[in-house]
Amino acid sequence: MPDDLPAAATAAQLAAIEAELKRSGGATGSGLKLVRNGPELARLSRDCFDYSPVLQPLLSGRLAQLVVRASRLEEVQAVAAACSRQGVSLTLRGSGTGNYGQCVPLAGGVVLDLSGLNRMRQLEASSGIVTVEAGCLLADLDRQLSVSGRSLRLAPSTWRSATVAGFIAGGSGGIGSLRWGFLRDPGNLIGLEVVTLEAEPRVLQLDAKASRPINHAYGTNGIITAVRLPTAAAVNWQQLVVEFSHWDSALEAARMLPGTALMLHTLCLLEEAVARQMPAIGGQGAGGCPVARGHRLLLLAAPDTLEILLHLMADLGGTLIWQAPEQGQRGLPLRELCWNHTTLHARAHDPAWTYLQMLLPQPEAPFLSALKQRWGEDLLWHLEGVRQQGCQRLAAIPLVRWRGAESLAELIAEVNQSGGLLFNPHAFNVEDGGLGVIDADQVSAKRAYDPAGLLNPGKLRGWSEQKP
Repeated sequence: MPDDLPAAATAAQLAAIEAELKRSGGATGSGLKLVRNGPELARLSRDCFDYSPVLQPLLSGRLAQLVVRASRLEEVQAVAAACSRQGVSLTLRGSGTGNYGQCVPLAGGVVLDLSGLNRMRQLEASSGIVTVEAGCLLADLDRQLSVSGRSLRLAPSTWRSATVAGFIAGGSGGIGSLRWGFLRDPGNLIGLEVVTLEAEPRVLQLDAKASRPINHAYGTNGIITAVRLPTAAAVNWQQLVVEFSHWDSALEAARMLPGTALMLHTLCLLEEAVARQMPAIGGQGAGGCPVARGHRLLLLAAPDTLEILLHLMADLGGTLIWQAPEQGQRGLPLRELCWNHTTLHARAHDPAWTYLQMLLPQPEAPFLSALKQRWGEDLLWHLEGVRQQGCQRLAAIPLVRWRGAESLAELIAEVNQSGGLLFNPHAFNVEDGGLGVIDADQVSAKRAYDPAGLLNPGKLRGWSEQKP
């Protein structure tokens, strides 16, 4: 745990914050809701960090001293002002679907729940750019966009429960990354509305360049209150499950398909031992996907790809075992077996599983084979097709059997030495959970928008190491 965390708020500071919020409510018509104790305070102080047996003992029991639930921009400004004037730390949250403790308050203080800011403000007819408030659920936004024939480009597998700003601040990619890359790729974020943490908070309208340091910074350097995103033309994606008897054939299909002219929205490859732990897509019984009997390739594909796609898969030894349109489908959708939902379902089957995240070196087969030979059934492969810097690549989110911290560290070292680019999900700060290096622009943005360093303290290593 960082040794420079601010002290917890005193009773006097908390009382002063509450008094100030009460006074500001009369002027702004505030509907602020305060949570001071009980199960709701505990729930709003955590996320899904228990995916990691490393983070679980570090973050369990870390609680806010006060949770404030806002639903208007003016209320966010009032909370920011009160915390700044009292010198109390402020941690932001949406739905808490993150896995690395992004919204866990390490130093107590105030947690600001932004899920009440959930309106779609504008959809520009000429460009398809949408402006939406921070707390809008991604699935709700997609439903509103569909009325105009548009859809989100990118969404996590938790799209039904994740908020827009939570995805920007704590996510990196997901469904759609096969076509559109990662959130930090130029073009995937048009702009942000940000409130500063100062005694007189400013409301800033940042363009794409100025927004970049706030993107994937865990809410450490600015309070996101609205987001401007590009959208895509809506497609009635077809859900396909293709099964392979041989891993090499399945891997070749996963490598080959993104290089074709076929329109695909997601591509997920599950080793048979992983596929057998997944719940049935489309529900049990008639209409649902049968139990896995091989390695599985999960695809979201445009309707006009099907004729060619099925011939390609057959040539590689794949068999189509289930197909259904995504729109109007009942039961579990295919997208909720991909990305970290795969880990979620595996852990429901056996909580001894944890995971890693990495970009695979090319060619992928020797890397995958060598690690498999070394770790056996303690390492099960789950691959996702992505676009990285314009090139098609395969990422891996493998299941890892927890054998203790020493074993996990050994596996991580082997991945790094073998050429894998690891994004460590067992670290709670921005840098170590990402590329492992300090982003000077993120630190500069924190100096500009959070000069006292009160936003989500302990999560931006560059601030702790470089602040004057």
